Amino acid sequence: MQFISVKIDKPEEINFIFGQTHFIKSVEDIHESLVSSVPGIKFGIAFCEASGKCLIRWSGTDPEMIQLATKNAKAISAGHSFIVFLGPGFYPVNVLNAIKMVPEVCRIFCATANPAEIILAETEQGRGVMGVVDGFPVKGVEDQAEIDWRKDLLRKFGYKL
Repeated sequence: MQFISVKIDKPEEINFIFGQTHFIKSVEDIHESLVSSVPGIKFGIAFCEASGKCLIRWSGTDPEMIQLATKNAKAISAGHSFIVFLGPGFYPVNVLNAIKMVPEVCRIFCATANPAEIILAETEQGRGVMGVVDGFPVKGVEDQAEIDWRKDLLRKFGYKL
């Protein structure tokens, strides 16, 4: 067994959600959860099938996001993993709970726009997800000015009153 790291390849501002599911039906169910949560959402999803034909199954509403999802799923190539790329202006906070409620979804590893790496274990049988490196190490502790900035940002985006 060896450990490998796969960097997520995406534009800086694009958010993605990476998780594990257990059934080919997941592609359609996750698609439905996204379009039901945010009308007009732009996204692409790719799912790494872990048995049978072992194909990357995909869906979405935006060709560019579908391409990102399939390209990254191919690089990750870990059975039963899925990746959703959200188009510009769409955020995980608006769809994450809907995706978690899909019966086939086992877990969410990350939901971020940060640079990220997927840490995988590779054996003779295949690949499994060990974890995710999301962003960078902390550089300190926020002071009052940073607390004010954080609170202002959340209100600017409409997440807090």
